[in-house]
Amino acid sequence: MKIVFDKIGSTEKPIELSSEGVKLEGTLKKSGYHQVTLDAHMSGSIELDCDRCGDTYNYHIDNKLQLKLSDLVSEDKDDLDIIEFLDGEIDISYILQSEINTFKNAYNYCDKCDNSDEDFEVEY
Repeated sequence: MKIVFDKIGSTEKPIELSSEGVKLEGTLKKSGYHQVTLDAHMSGSIELDCDRCGDTYNYHIDNKLQLKLSDLVSEDKDDLDIIEFLDGEIDISYILQSEINTFKNAYNYCDKCDNSDEDFEVEY
């Protein structure tokens, strides 16, 4: 789902998108010169592999998402939540997929391993 950056105004524009069992619902609103704010909520579940035992399990997502989007190169080094779309279009699918990949690339443990008191032996 792509939205032309210049078509976002000061009135909130609702968005809704689903991918891999995760739903993103929220709004886009112009918040400054060449800047748009995304306020959204992610919910659903994704299938992950436990990094300890290798079992596959469902991970439930229920997260609030607040990002700043810009169509210019950002000079602000203090704000790391700015996503730059230099081609003039905001790609909501890219944002959702990036957030899903953040969960997949983290260390993930199933409930059995996360609550286990058993020592984990590391082989070298």
